[in-house]
Amino acid sequence: MYARDERSLGELFAELSEETSTLVRQELALAKTEVTQKVSAVGRDAAFVAVGGAIAYAGFLVLLAFVVVALFILLHHLWLSVLIVALVTFGIGGYLIQRGLNALKKEDLTPRRTLQSVQQSANWAKEQTR
Repeated sequence: MYARDERSLGELFAELSEETSTLVRQELALAKTEVTQKVSAVGRDAAFVAVGGAIAYAGFLVLLAFVVVALFILLHHLWLSVLIVALVTFGIGGYLIQRGLNALKKEDLTPRRTLQSVQQSANWAKEQTR
């Protein structure tokens, strides 16, 4: 038939407590690993945005100087040429910043695997205490 477990109720609760403690430590380690991976991905994406922005900025300054000179030749008003170029530049810059921020907002930092594992562990612990 069934082999009888000779451990006392106190011993069983001590074992359950020890296993629960180990499980919580493992869940915390998993959460830390998962969050670290997600934060690393966001940091990498932000670095791409920053480096791309710096390189584009250098080239864009040269292009802006060209456009100001070309407009000055056409309009014969330096202040108007600079104003037009500045407004267009602000518009393009605002668009690019918004695009980068939207991409960063889509990154989900929730440790989903850890939450699922914690739920499974909680369900297991409930079953063990019945």
